[in-house]
Amino acid sequence: MNFTLLAESTTTAGDTSASGSLIGMMIPMVLIIVFFWIIMIRPQKKKEQAAAQMRQSVQIGDEISTIGGIVGIVIKKDTDTIVIETGGNKSRLRIKMGAVQENITAREAAEAAAKAVKDKKKAALEMKNTDKK
Repeated sequence: MNFTLLAESTTTAGDTSASGSLIGMMIPMVLIIVFFWIIMIRPQKKKEQAAAQMRQSVQIGDEISTIGGIVGIVIKKDTDTIVIETGGNKSRLRIKMGAVQENITAREAAEAAAKAVKDKKKAALEMKNTDKK
């Protein structure tokens, strides 16, 4: 009879330690999943959103580059396709919006604006330095 009570008490204590070790194993696993989400998945989604926004902002007259390396000027835009003109013989290609890799016109405009801001800051700094002398 004492043996039965002793066996039941050890079984109950063993169950709580098993559930405790299960929780102890789950915490690192959850931390690893959160770490991978922060490091890998979240930045990828931001890149996809930026690419989708860039594709939607393509206008007629913009110079674009496709994922296949074709460079051309947009001459017609539909909801899911665009027509570009390429080459010296003015070949026209109809491509899907998803094939647009880069809007060269927008990139060049952004680079020019950044350069203008940088030059303006540099000129203001030089002006300050000459005033101090």
